[in-house]
Amino acid sequence: MTSFFVCGTDTGVGKTFFTGLLANYFLNNGFSVVTQKWVQTGSKGFSQDILAHLKIMGKSRRYVKGIEDLVCPFSFHYPSSPHFAAELDKRKINIDKIKNSYRLLSKMFDVVVVEGVGGALVPLTKKFLLLDLVKELRIPVILVIANKLGAINHTILTFEAIRSRKLDLCALIFNSFGSNSPKKIQENNITTLIRFANLYFNKKIPHATI
Repeated sequence: MTSFFVCGTDTGVGKTFFTGLLANYFLNNGFSVVTQKWVQTGSKGFSQDILAHLKIMGKSRRYVKGIEDLVCPFSFHYPSSPHFAAELDKRKINIDKIKNSYRLLSKMFDVVVVEGVGGALVPLTKKFLLLDLVKELRIPVILVIANKLGAINHTILTFEAIRSRKLDLCALIFNSFGSNSPKKIQENNITTLIRFANLYFNKKIPHATI
């Protein structure tokens, strides 16, 4: 079994699109694969992000029939941080339920691709951050970066959070779609952040652009 956690430097950086692309890659190479969204906010029904993954994979919702509660254990109406969305819905996020759903999917599929919620340190509860759960489950991290002015600061702060938890950063994805920053800024972001990633994690970090 292989798994990846698709982390973002912020919300709206392209995690959903990349998660679908990665899952589709494994699917097209003969692996059984499923995507997971631990907490969906801003949704009034089934996870919109899971549906987006399925669309990119060329699959319908029937692909996850019977395991809907596993691929998205928690869904809330209000588009906010999970801890606040849960509070507004007068519900609680059970970390053990998320862990169990991930472990069950890991036994059912060759590959599990987990899409994060917002940025790296979003609170799942009032005392538990997103990367804390990734640490407990020991999932390798792929970091999606919005390639725009400010990316260097946001990304290096995220490096700090990943490294302090001794997580494996296995790739950087630079998303330039919709960026209004000059091309020379985008190019410098890539070279600067690759250099810092290699220094922070003491290895050559692969990268790609979308």
